Amino acid sequence: MAEGMDLWIERDVRVPMRDGITLSADIYRPRTPGRYPAIVVRTPYIKTSKEIYQNGTYYATHGYAVVYMDVRGRGDSDGEFVPYRNEAADGYDSIEWAAAQPWCTGDVGTMGGSYLGRIQWLTALTHPPHLKAMICSVSPSDPFVEWPTGVPTPHHLCWLYMTSGRVMQNVDVVDWESIYWHLPLATMDELTGRRLPAWKEEMEHPYLDDWWKEICYQSRFDQIDLPVLHISGWYDDEQVGTPLNYMGMTRRAASEQARQSQKLLMGPWPHQINVSTKLGELDFGPDSVIDLKGYQLRWFDYWLKGVKNGIMQEPPVRLFVMGENKWRDEQEWPLARTNWTKYYLHSLGRANSRFGDGWLSPQLPHAAGVEEAGWDQFLYDPRDPVPFITEATSSQIGGPDDYSVIEQRDDVLVYTTEPLAEDIEVTGPIKMELFASSSATDTDFTVKLLDVWENGFAQRLTDGMVRARFREGLENPSLIEPGNVYRYEVDCWNTSHVFLKGHRIRVEVSSSAFPKYDRNVNTGAPLGQTEKMLVAEQTVYHDPEYPSAIILPVIAR
Repeated sequence: MAEGMDLWIERDVRVPMRDGITLSADIYRPRTPGRYPAIVVRTPYIKTSKEIYQNGTYYATHGYAVVYMDVRGRGDSDGEFVPYRNEAADGYDSIEWAAAQPWCTGDVGTMGGSYLGRIQWLTALTHPPHLKAMICSVSPSDPFVEWPTGVPTPHHLCWLYMTSGRVMQNVDVVDWESIYWHLPLATMDELTGRRLPAWKEEMEHPYLDDWWKEICYQSRFDQIDLPVLHISGWYDDEQVGTPLNYMGMTRRAASEQARQSQKLLMGPWPHQINVSTKLGELDFGPDSVIDLKGYQLRWFDYWLKGVKNGIMQEPPVRLFVMGENKWRDEQEWPLARTNWTKYYLHSLGRANSRFGDGWLSPQLPHAAGVEEAGWDQFLYDPRDPVPFITEATSSQIGGPDDYSVIEQRDDVLVYTTEPLAEDIEVTGPIKMELFASSSATDTDFTVKLLDVWENGFAQRLTDGMVRARFREGLENPSLIEPGNVYRYEVDCWNTSHVFLKGHRIRVEVSSSAFPKYDRNVNTGAPLGQTEKMLVAEQTVYHDPEYPSAIILPVIAR
């Protein structure tokens, strides 16, 4: 046992699981003898980092026993690491073990982000009796919510490589940009030089079947009776899960008390939340980084210590509104005062590239008396996909990047409003209702929402995609008939952003966003199993019968 500051640190404490496996935990406790609430944090990213040490000491010096644990098969823990499959039971056993220790009051909270966030939800479904509250940050969603493709994304391979074996693997020694181009997807892992059985197994389940449903939680909020603090950022590459989870718990949690005990915090942050005011070329201002530890401490003080600090009397939703770069409190999500506004696609028949004739407006097609074409066409060649601007590793996928150069491509349809006469705020979920046909039996359609600055900077805000075979859901794949017009609903996630006066609202429509999503090879073959590729002739419709539109949650200023 090590002594430092006002705390004790016990390292490599062996915590028994129900099947006899022991997991390794480092425990940070106040030096003053006594019983304290426990915070259990379980990680696949190895519990010896500087950040974990800082967090452990912070909460211990504020009166908590903090249990940082390597999950099964990682770090100093025994067993085999199989992503997500053992976390529910191991989480239950870890919480109940902590509650039974002589230094614990019996009140336990959990916290953590990304993988650490999702496994809290899986654990909550097992109902540990001593679990009293959770802080879930940047939580991944159920399978295929973030990547509705039926197969894992190229960047997921990078994550599997990083977490393979017992220690963190150095992803910088792998040429990911070359690997992502490999087909078939089923053998892409072999190029990394490491054996990655999880990739092979996931590739064997190319739709939402029972194998995937074992690790789903977002349809089961009615089984969870806990207060939860939900945290994410508008540019978190797993952002979609956090607002969904907040909505699910406020509407369907197991008790009225739980439904009233949820909080949502959304900042202008990437997956690594609250670490910098800058992201890419943008600076969101000095207020964009907050005292997040202090806020989380207030949450645990209220729910684990019973401190009447007023946190639950504050509005449940706190948002950072980009564009004007200000924090704002709200009472719900989506906002009750939302004016759901359709912005329709228009063109004279050639919306290809930002130099084309596409435009975007709240008016229905042909309503303004302008002679319009009812469709636009482009060729999607999977050998030359539209780039998605991102680093090659999985640490952060995309940001507020400038797409003006990519919009020079003819396989990107571009629709833009006139310069705005006044500010327009868009805060809430973004959906696209797209009417399209293809020469292929399976293909993709991608949508992107952008803010075009007066200097031409085309800032990505949100984006989404749909795979044609999954147009009726990930459980019900079916190919399409070439030439038939289908209605696609594209989930473009969420944002809170003010389009400033003089800026323009832009929508891009295409069929690829590589390497964020794998390339659809357009053949209709079983996913991930073929190298054969076909060029698809794509038609996007915008006429009175097929009025393609993006649905924006406009908030009155």
